[in-house]
Amino acid sequence: MAIISLSTRARPTYNFFPSFLHYLLFQLQPYSNSRTTRSFLNLPVFHRPNSIPFSSQSHSIEPQQSLTDSSSQNLVNELSRVLSDYRSPGHDLDSALTPFVSEINANLVEQVLKRCKNLGFSAQRFFLWAQKIPGFEHNREAHHILVDILGSSRQFPLLWDFLVEMKRAESFDISQEIFWVVFRAYCRANLPADAIRAFNKMSDFGIRPCVDDLDQLLFILCKKKHVKHAQDFFDRVKGDFTPTVKTYSILIRGWGEIGDSSNAHRLFDEMLESGCGVDLLAWNSMLDSLCKGQKVNEAYELFRGMRHKGLEPDAYTYSIFIRASCEANDLHSAFRVLDSMRKYDLVPNVFTYNCVIKKLCMNDKVDEAYELLDEMIERRVSPDTWSYNTILAFHCDHNEVNKALRLISIMDKYACLPDRHTYNMVLKMLIRIGRFDRVEKVWGYMEDRGFYPSVSTYAVMIHGLWKKKGKLEEACKYFEMMIDEGIPPYTTTCELLRNKLVGIGLAEITDILAEKMERSTSCSIQELSTIMRGNRAHVRVKTEEEWSEERLLKGNLAIGVLKGNQCRCFEFVFLIVLTSCSLHSSELLLWALSDEMVSLPAKSNRYIRVDCYGGLNQMRKDLYDGVGVAHLLNATLVFRKFEVAAYWNESS
Repeated sequence: MAIISLSTRARPTYNFFPSFLHYLLFQLQPYSNSRTTRSFLNLPVFHRPNSIPFSSQSHSIEPQQSLTDSSSQNLVNELSRVLSDYRSPGHDLDSALTPFVSEINANLVEQVLKRCKNLGFSAQRFFLWAQKIPGFEHNREAHHILVDILGSSRQFPLLWDFLVEMKRAESFDISQEIFWVVFRAYCRANLPADAIRAFNKMSDFGIRPCVDDLDQLLFILCKKKHVKHAQDFFDRVKGDFTPTVKTYSILIRGWGEIGDSSNAHRLFDEMLESGCGVDLLAWNSMLDSLCKGQKVNEAYELFRGMRHKGLEPDAYTYSIFIRASCEANDLHSAFRVLDSMRKYDLVPNVFTYNCVIKKLCMNDKVDEAYELLDEMIERRVSPDTWSYNTILAFHCDHNEVNKALRLISIMDKYACLPDRHTYNMVLKMLIRIGRFDRVEKVWGYMEDRGFYPSVSTYAVMIHGLWKKKGKLEEACKYFEMMIDEGIPPYTTTCELLRNKLVGIGLAEITDILAEKMERSTSCSIQELSTIMRGNRAHVRVKTEEEWSEERLLKGNLAIGVLKGNQCRCFEFVFLIVLTSCSLHSSELLLWALSDEMVSLPAKSNRYIRVDCYGGLNQMRKDLYDGVGVAHLLNATLVFRKFEVAAYWNESS
């Protein structure tokens, strides 16, 4: 009885497969391009085929190894692309990373983790892979970034497993700042109760919570509008701590953010009764709460009494009333407060100026907005991208091409780099009015300044060009550029482009684009290829006649290599099933093997045991894997256990 145990949390490493796979690829090499063959077999594409495989005896690195800026940036780009391409749990990421082992250093790992913040599972595997390199040691920042990545991707079980492992191995001193990152992650995920539980778990890791930790938790809860949870928790634990004026100010500001000035006033009075010395921060928090609670007159009364209390209003104090005036669309009052600030030689910050500039543009007073922009530069307050984008949006809405492009030149003059919103607005306007000559110039301007277009920028180009007569070919060109760059397009972009091509009788172009997407190393792009085909890809596995000539050739090549070695055949089938990022990528080979060479037994003569461990999605993947393999081998499927992963007690 053959028993094969599968587990999502600890996938098999398949150490007995490499020699067979290398032999298979060697046999296929004369018939097909190596990248195509590897893509067909869903195997890693090794970027540096001549490199020596990693072993603990043959490689070691210096922790302080440094690289030049250009080469380091190229390495960050390459490694980030690998992590994106091998994001599936079944992908052999370690083999794909092996060629880079001699160039890894702590700073490089930190930069790659920062770049790949949206790739939670791949980032963790990369972190653990680098940790195994002899002589390598992660820096403090890398630990913080990984915790933030796992939290941002809501991989909370992996996050807690990582912290437990750090504590067990004593490889890194877990600090209170790590838990601040955890608080932020739970609050971003709208799990305030779990953030509070994380605070209570600090003592399990040898950290005694202090008032600073309490302030951090309350601040993050209030920032994400979980003020009720923050207040309830504060009421429960305030006897265990000594709340400071900062603690009260955080809660007062939190109530103000949701417009509940009555609770803010109650806390303000409680703070005075507790004997906390009320400082300018607390006073500003109370003023802000009153203004956001639509009690501006009461806020002005409180403001007039500040100097009698020995408190001198600062620039932020005045900015509270400027923002309140702008929200009420009262520009006259806003400028009156600005004049008062000039009287006391107080300079507003860039956010206050931006608030007024935005309101001026909304009221078609763009000339006054430019005057305020000049004032900022004169008073040495550097305008930021949003300062310019606010005015730029006005020009783009009114199709003022020359003024919009002149504003970008001003940004360049004052070393303010345009962002994707800047370019998207200008490109959308130029395409809308048909200034395609300027579109090409702006695109070249972007490339000259090292700006890498994102999916939204490509979407602006594609969605704009396909509507214009004679520009569908250019829309397809930008779509291909996006695929070549490894940027997954929006689903709506694929549907829009396909429907347009099919509607004018160019359905064959959709097949060309879909094939290009299928050859991409990005799993996300591969999955979107079915949309470009109009979800017709599923019928290709039903009958032999429906296979294209190219795919039949690849199937026959694989059969020719594998025929005659049934033991290796089963190993190879297991590898394809367990490591493929989607069922579709392995269906051709499974069909070929089952129909052409494997005589399945009439009776069930072997068992397959599947051990499910982890969360719901992980267990579901185990279940699917087991059913697929058991069906192929005509075996009896046995589920011995369903085990919930450690720390899987989150409310999510």
